[in-house]
Order: sequence, then C-alpha cells, then structure tokens
Amino acid sequence: MAVLTQPNTQPVTNFAPRAAGTADHLRVDGVSQTYGDRRVLTDVNLTVSAGQRIGLIGENGVGKSTLLRILAGEEQPDAGTIVRPARIGMLWQEVRFEPEDTLEQLVEDALSEVRAIESELDEAAQGLATDAVGPVGSVGPAGSASPTQDPATRYDAALAAAERADVWSVGARRDEVLAGLGVDDIPLGRRLGEVSGGQRSRFALAALLLQRPEALLLDEPTNHLDDAAAAFLERQLLAWRGPVVFASHDRAFLDAVATGLVDLDPARALLAGAGMAGAVMTGAGAQLTTFGGNYSDYLGHKSAERARWEAQFADEQDELKRLAYAVVGTAPNINHARAMTDNNKMSYGRRGDRVQDQISRRVRNARGRYEELQQNQVRKPPAPLTFAGIPSGFAPTSATDAGGQGLLLQLSDARVRGRLDLHKLSIEPRSRLLVTGHNGAGKSTLLSVLAGQLALDSGILNRRSALRIGLLEQDVRFADPSHSPRRIYLEALGEKRAERTPLVSLGLIAPRDLDRPAGALSVGQQRRLALALIIAKPPHVFLLDEPTNHLSLSLATELEDALGTYPGAVIVASHDRWLCRNWTGDRLELGRGRPPVPVRPAT
Repeated sequence: MAVLTQPNTQPVTNFAPRAAGTADHLRVDGVSQTYGDRRVLTDVNLTVSAGQRIGLIGENGVGKSTLLRILAGEEQPDAGTIVRPARIGMLWQEVRFEPEDTLEQLVEDALSEVRAIESELDEAAQGLATDAVGPVGSVGPAGSASPTQDPATRYDAALAAAERADVWSVGARRDEVLAGLGVDDIPLGRRLGEVSGGQRSRFALAALLLQRPEALLLDEPTNHLDDAAAAFLERQLLAWRGPVVFASHDRAFLDAVATGLVDLDPARALLAGAGMAGAVMTGAGAQLTTFGGNYSDYLGHKSAERARWEAQFADEQDELKRLAYAVVGTAPNINHARAMTDNNKMSYGRRGDRVQDQISRRVRNARGRYEELQQNQVRKPPAPLTFAGIPSGFAPTSATDAGGQGLLLQLSDARVRGRLDLHKLSIEPRSRLLVTGHNGAGKSTLLSVLAGQLALDSGILNRRSALRIGLLEQDVRFADPSHSPRRIYLEALGEKRAERTPLVSLGLIAPRDLDRPAGALSVGQQRRLALALIIAKPPHVFLLDEPTNHLSLSLATELEDALGTYPGAVIVASHDRWLCRNWTGDRLELGRGRPPVPVRPAT
C-alpha cells in the first residue's frame, strides 16, 4: 500500500482527460481496458461527486484495481474520458518503498505538497500586501495561480488551495493520524525495511491522509488495520469533503463508510432479465451495477434480487413446458385434408376451416414464443454454497476416546513457546467456536495444533480415533502448482467421488479456470480451490483460518451461512469485524498476559 498523488495526465489515443484544477468530482465516460486478449473493462461510465464515498465490489479479477489505477492516472485506458481533480491520492495494496528510506522521510514527503501550498499562500499574501507581483516561487499542484498573475487573483487561488489542503492544522493532524492508526510509538528514524509489512502499510495510509488530496482512491485500505485503526479511518472518511472511491472486501467497513456501491462483476448481466435491483450501465459485454446506500442496503437488494430471479426462472420453465405441449401435443391434431364427418357436412365449410386456421395460428405463435424463450430464458440461479453432509459410519467409539465420550478434540495445558499458552479447550461434535485476538496472539498456531500440523512443546492433545480434520489455511500451497484445478481435485478425491461431486458443481471455480495451472490463478481463486477440496469431502472438524480473506463478498456471506448448518464441528479464527459481529456460537479470545477463556456471545 503506497501513496501516489497524480495530476491529470496528457491525452493518448481515444483518451481525453480534463485539464487540471477544473473538477471537484471524478468521472469516467466510456472507459475500456484490455490486457492481451482479456477485456477487463468495457465502456464504463461512473461519476463520483464531492462528498460521495463509492465502494467497488465484485469477484476477484473483474477490474476493481484496474479502475482505481485508471482513475489515479497511473494507467491509461484503451479508450474513454477521465475527469478528475488536480490533486488525487492513491493507496495501493502493496507498499512501494525504498528499504533505506526512513519513516520520517515518508511522512515529510507526503507533507511536501501541503508545505508548498502554504509557501505559495505566504508569497501571494506578500504580493497582495505590496500590490505588486511577488517573486517567482513554487506553486502547489492544487490549481493555485501563477506568481505572475494579478496579486488579488493569485491570493484568492492560493487561499482556496490552502483551505482544501487544511494547511493550518498540519502539525496537529500529523500527531492525530499517527496515533489513530496505532503507529505513534514507532520511532520515525527507523528505516522502512526494518518495520513489518503491516506497519509500513499503516504509515503509507497515514501519509496519504496527511496529504489531504482533493480525491481519495483506496485499494483494500483495512487489510492491515485492527479494529481501532479501522474505526479511525472510518471517521476520517466520513468527514472527507472530496470524492472517495475504494475497493474493499471488509463488509463492516463498507457498511460504515459507503454512500453507494458499484458492482463490477460482468456475471450480473445474467440478472438483468430477472428484474435486477439497481441501475445497470451496459457496455459491449461488461456492466456496472450501482446500489444506493451501504452494505446492509446491498444485502437487502441482493435478497430481493435472488427471489425475483428464482421466481422468473420458475415462471419461464413452466411456460416452456406449456408451450412445448401446445406445439407437440396440438399440432398433430390439425389436418386440413382429413375427410368430413357426416354430422359436420353442413357446417364444415363455414366453420371447420376457420377453427382449424385458428388452431394452426395458435400453434405457430406457440412455436415462435417457445423458440424465442428458449434462446432468451433466464439461466438457472446457481445453488448457494452447501455442504454434502457428515460422512457416514462416524460414531463414538469409547468413553476414553478424546478424553471422554462426546468429545472430538481436547487440549490440556497446551503450550507452543512464544506462540500459544492455553489451559484447556474441548471440541464437541457440534461445536461452533470463533477464535479472536490481536495479530500474534496465537490464532493460526491453535488451528495448526488442532489439525496435527504443529506439535506442542508441552501439554496434551487428545483426539478421537478415525477423526477427519480439514484446515483452510491463510496461505494456500499446492504440491504441484503446474497442475490444473481439475487434476488436483481428481487426485485428492479419487475418480468416483470427483464424478459424484464435480468441481464445477460447487460454484467455487469457473469453468474457464478448470484447466489452467493452479499457480496461474489469483490468491482468491487458489483459496476457493482449497475450500472446494474440503467441502467435497467434509471433515468431522472444520478449521478455517481467516476464511473471508481473498473471497468475494457474496461467497464470504454464503460460506458463513453454510457454516451455520454444517453437520460437524466448526472452528473459525478471524478478525473480520462483520463475521465477529454476527457470530452466534461460542467465542475464545486469545491474548498475551491473560488466560484465554471461552465466552458466550452477548444476548
């Protein structure tokens, strides 16, 4: 996560950014971007006014980061028009830094534009006082006037720029921001290469907030923030006067900050025929779907949208059956050449032909409607993420197993030096346990111990015999990343089970990615593959380490819903505020200096 302050770029082919200093909003018109033969954005149109905070959501790889880079001017699109303020700040997921630079240099570099604006204001004030053109000096990139302009005009422009940058409170803001992000106790003389990645990310965020750009662009800004720091950032953004655009998987952050959401997922086009909520702006094969309100509002839209989709699919399938019967069942009964019956000779000429013609027209109309509906029918809604159920044949074996009948796992006086110190923990067949605690408190260590991947330095771990444990790790690694998801799945499950539960049926890996090398998939796609391997062969004890990391918002929600009905024990380690806020099972807080104690959620 690093900072970029970018003035407007120069035009390129089919690309026409607006001149600097002429806008207080962000706007993209007809923006398209392609990488090789892969179209990421097509004919995108979006306007973000001052005071609006727009969250970008969608599956991994749909173009959220690409759109942010284009808005920042860091990347030029294939086509389209960009309008942006003169000073725009960008926060990257990964910090771009020189290891030898100090933290103080990072902060002061962030303040250099603000100090330049302050200096220009001082010079403009001197020129105004003497009613003469002041000396040629540095002019901040905020649209302030040239020092050769009329003194009054120059001063007015410099004052407006100073107000936007809030130059008078820079010292107090520096202390407030560093404290709010929890890095005020780190000596500023330390080099960037000497602090952790999370600390570098917080300093990069602090630098951006201190710059006071007129527009903010943020890519996963809460990835390395604890609850207190995330809450501080939320307060900062709620008070931000300019436009803000951010991509985030943090549902609590989206709920607290966003005034609107934009879904970039092209698959949402499939919902348009089902009365999709929100406004759809379509291009040639790509869409933006806008939702007013925060994430809770979005969930309401999604629920209603799903209900409409299912209802329309059911109605269309019923109509297809009716039309098929009309075409197949009625057509053979129409025969204009058949003989007249004795009791119909008088009326056949007058009515018989007319009736036959009417029936024939109805059949033709039904056939036309049938063919049209077959081509344009709404596709079947994908099944929500579900688990296949607990394997058969699992039952308690003896009262001595795992420390007593009814227990699957039991830890006693468990210790991993410097990482975990836990007096006692018991896991039953239907346990639901959320493990929380600050970074380094031992959450991942505990899961590794329970999974049998990490040995205790001291203490006892009892486990029931024939117990199958599945662990979804934070960092997914496959034995041979050159193998495809299809092959990895087949080798892990065996041919019979893989045929019974095809990988594509789980809704976690897109058909186009089934035969790509696993190492070429994104982090999120690799995690979904690892999740699929567990779901297809559900364990008795399901361990999940930060399960919502790198998952889309929809999949994270579906996973949480599915865990609630999982027929085995579930243990989740997470700092996801949305997950923690909505957890209904037991809780275990790990922390240095106090024994962790399971607690029930407050009622």
